[in-house]
Amino acid sequence: MNDYRILVVDDEDDLCEILKFNLENEGYWVDTANSAEEALKLDLKTYDLLLLDVMMGEISGFKMASLLKKSKQTANIPIIFITAKDTENDTMTGFNLGADDYISKPFSLREVIARVKAVLRRTAGKQPDRQLEQIGYKSLVLNMPKKKVSIDDEEVPLTKKEFEILSLLLQNKGRVFSREDILSKVWSDEVYVLDRTIDVNITRLRKKIGAYGKCIVTRLGYGYCFEAD
Repeated sequence: MNDYRILVVDDEDDLCEILKFNLENEGYWVDTANSAEEALKLDLKTYDLLLLDVMMGEISGFKMASLLKKSKQTANIPIIFITAKDTENDTMTGFNLGADDYISKPFSLREVIARVKAVLRRTAGKQPDRQLEQIGYKSLVLNMPKKKVSIDDEEVPLTKKEFEILSLLLQNKGRVFSREDILSKVWSDEVYVLDRTIDVNITRLRKKIGAYGKCIVTRLGYGYCFEAD
């Protein structure tokens, strides 16, 4: 798993899941939203690339891109439009809004992956304001470049998997991740891992982060999330 985070925004749920599955197989962290309204509720500045459908509900992909470009926090996030609209005027509208690429439906997954890689190569290192150096909650701090965790400035020794689970939950406070979600994001490169492995790692993680352990909440039948107390 690499450090690139991608958000796919499309009102076709099946398409979102297909793109998510294939991009995660390439090692990216991928989230999905089925509308611009849903996407705009997320912490968009944490993403390295957005894949936006144009034709969506009340807020189109074009309108969402325009909103993002007006904010200093999100203005530099690369955008690839994915849409059935492929006229010259539509394409020019996308590029005039600052899009980095434009893919017309229907498309091949190999094409999408190739274009995603190309855009990320072009934009790598050009967005220092969005680089996540630290994430955390109160005195619980994750130093992302050094892969270290501290509480009240005291280092807490975590395994690689524990660090990645905590990082995933902290970067998405309040969002519930199923065991399958966590397996795909943290153990994506391993052939066979039991669901029980997630529970064991969560239990150890809770103990290691002391009072903050209670913030890792179990949603019975759904999964785990990090909730501010």
